[in-house]
Amino acid sequence: MTTDHIPIGHADLSNRARSLFSHYSPAAAVPDEMIGRDGGVRDHWQTLVRLLGELGPVELEKRWATARRLIHENGVTYNVYGDPDGMDRPWVLDALPLVFSAPEWAGLSDGLIQRARVLDMALADIYGPQRLLKDAIIPPDVIFPNPGYLRPLVGARPADHRRLHMVATDIGRCPDGSFCVLADRTQAPSGTGYALENRIVVSRAIPEIFRDCHVSRLATFFRSVRNLLQTAAPHNRDNPRVVLLTPGPYNETYFEHAYLAQYLGYTLVEGADLTVRDNRVFMKMLGGLQPVDVIFRRQDDGYCDPLELMPDSTLGIPGLVQAVHAGNVAVVNGLGSGLMESPALGAFLPRICRHLLGEELKLPSVTSYWCGHEESLRYVLDHLPQLLIKPAFNTPRQGPISMESLSAGQLDDWRQRIAADPAQFVAEAQISLSTAPVIIGNRVEARHIAFRAHLAAAGESYDVMPGGLARFSISAESMIVSMQRGGGSKDTWVLSGGPVDSFSLLSPPGLPMEISRAGGDLSSRVADNLFWLGRYIERAEAIVRLSRGIVGRLVDQNFESSTELPLLLEALSRQAQIDRADEHGKVGEAEMEEILFAPALAYGLQATLRSVYTTASLVRDRMSIDTWRIINRIDSDFSGGDLRDRRLSDRLASLDKLMISFAAFAGLAMESMSRGLAWRFLDIGRRIERSAAMVQLCRTSLCGSEPPPPNALEAVLEVADSAITYRRRYMTSLQVPLVADLLLADETNPRSLAFQLARLQEHVAQLPGNQHEARLTPVQQILLLRLTELRLMDFNTLPAVAAKESCLQSRLDSMLVDMFQVSDLLSRRYLTHAAPGRSIGASASTR
Repeated sequence: MTTDHIPIGHADLSNRARSLFSHYSPAAAVPDEMIGRDGGVRDHWQTLVRLLGELGPVELEKRWATARRLIHENGVTYNVYGDPDGMDRPWVLDALPLVFSAPEWAGLSDGLIQRARVLDMALADIYGPQRLLKDAIIPPDVIFPNPGYLRPLVGARPADHRRLHMVATDIGRCPDGSFCVLADRTQAPSGTGYALENRIVVSRAIPEIFRDCHVSRLATFFRSVRNLLQTAAPHNRDNPRVVLLTPGPYNETYFEHAYLAQYLGYTLVEGADLTVRDNRVFMKMLGGLQPVDVIFRRQDDGYCDPLELMPDSTLGIPGLVQAVHAGNVAVVNGLGSGLMESPALGAFLPRICRHLLGEELKLPSVTSYWCGHEESLRYVLDHLPQLLIKPAFNTPRQGPISMESLSAGQLDDWRQRIAADPAQFVAEAQISLSTAPVIIGNRVEARHIAFRAHLAAAGESYDVMPGGLARFSISAESMIVSMQRGGGSKDTWVLSGGPVDSFSLLSPPGLPMEISRAGGDLSSRVADNLFWLGRYIERAEAIVRLSRGIVGRLVDQNFESSTELPLLLEALSRQAQIDRADEHGKVGEAEMEEILFAPALAYGLQATLRSVYTTASLVRDRMSIDTWRIINRIDSDFSGGDLRDRRLSDRLASLDKLMISFAAFAGLAMESMSRGLAWRFLDIGRRIERSAAMVQLCRTSLCGSEPPPPNALEAVLEVADSAITYRRRYMTSLQVPLVADLLLADETNPRSLAFQLARLQEHVAQLPGNQHEARLTPVQQILLLRLTELRLMDFNTLPAVAAKESCLQSRLDSMLVDMFQVSDLLSRRYLTHAAPGRSIGASASTR
């Protein structure tokens, strides 16, 4: 143990706790959150440390392995742009929480509330009377050149007179033990959803420890969030329509957007889902336009309105700024609130606080210097090696630069850059953040820590989340605390000073409400994604069923002598839309390999499974956690390893696992989804794709120039999941007319074509605009025509083989064309405006 580390007082630890923390030796130069200067465990950590010791390292690791699996199954991710390992980076959560005592948290909360009030009041003034500028509290050069200052929002007055409804503040503990603010997040502060997920995972992993430590619950904070969104509404405050606006699945915190929308019970929308008519915001629903009262936005200011703000934005709602000025919609946080994130404002916040509240700022920022001020510029140039340099105004992807490690020549270059345009730079003092224990491998080590506190407006003040999102550095030497830089997160425990509030957001008290069984309307984008999710799931299942039949036979049959393998391979190639027959017109094993493993093959299994995952992520807020786990499993079961070089038996086992996952998804869809429009469009997609797959299978197997041998018919029945039904009816007699009737015309067989058409008829009749139509729509006409044709067909009277080939094949070909036409017609009527630029013509049938 070196002298620059704090030795832990082992008298404070039990034998098992001593084993867990045996390698923990925080640096003496900075405070440690768990260990005091004397080496003793701090008072508010002692219960946690004792209970962890009683649990023991082995049991803790066992439980945390389960927790990591839960994080993976729940699909908790943090997207990192340009990450070579892929955008969907798994969320990193440490098993050990960051702990605060009730008195320390109370003092910190006072400072946070004061700071939020100052930011809100300053923002209202800057976009209003601008007294802070007139009284020279803030220099004009800090505001007017700032890209975050949105001139189209000047004079806009929110209905509730508040612009900052939610605030997030990044906080660190300084070497002297005091707290300081590292940054304020004011336009679309993230982290609340991740903090909630962290809490759920940790409390499930160590429930007895969580209970015995008397940790404050987070649900009361989310009650405040719901209340503020309701009171922000300019209309219908008793029951406003609130939507959560997301940039989409490629945003770094999209998981949180979907998670919060589901948890709070709001509709997750993208900009294309909304439109402005007569200065009112509406949501595009299948049943028509529905007015929106509150937009809980999770995207930056400039992207929200391409007419008034960033003209090249495809994420916004044209006309939103005018709707805000008209007072017809509340945007939370208010447009233009990103201005308060500017590093240049941090240097003036103490003056702003004294001017607006007549108080000293209780929770100061890191000491900062705006170089546009002459005295500050001189100080910065003289002390440059000890400082961090930041852009004065927020610049995407441009972070702070530490000067201490630069050479003399590099420092001179920076002095020249700063002196040439000083108003564009801010300097900050470099601070060493406190440390906290983190489990690294099988050891507990110290890592630098910062945490994000969250506030929600409540009346004239704010409520502080009793917890937050703590983050730690990637190494003991690094001071950079960032998820994007490879760091991790922690749950934050605030110990209760009294009885723990047991409030749950799932059962809030209130006045009795009218019973409703309405399934709710659906936006066109969501309907479109559910429709294609159903199609992709069925398309993948069709490939897997055929592949499983082929691989199962390759295990114990020789390809050259098999009668059914060539037929199944041909059917598989048709399903995957490849035409690679050899000189004899036969499809071989190489083509099957490509269909299963080639990621570039548009209709192969790899690409289809990826489409399942991508499309499901677009409607994640509408999925139960069980359904999402199935989607996650489907994505990982086949893409987790390279099966190309594995044994046939391993491939068969993987295909079997996929089939179980497909069955689980279908079961959840049938037994857990309410029979609303969401379920209908999901099932419509499944029925269309299953119809097409069945037509392709029958066309390949039943329309040849020669009657298929019995083994081939048996393989077809197996692939169609109808072998047991056939055997019960006809014993072992395999005949083409009987197989054709079962797979095409038997409406009691859930795999038959007729069954799919009948279900499609039922669904289409219930779609918006069809219930009261006097005439059948074109889609209904096609479905009725084809179903009637199947009902009237007598397969026992089919002519001889040569005639049968042309008769049945032509009918199946026309039915396949009609199924794709049904898809196109439904897309044109209900789904075309869901995704601008998507082709709805011939490609819509296969996407």
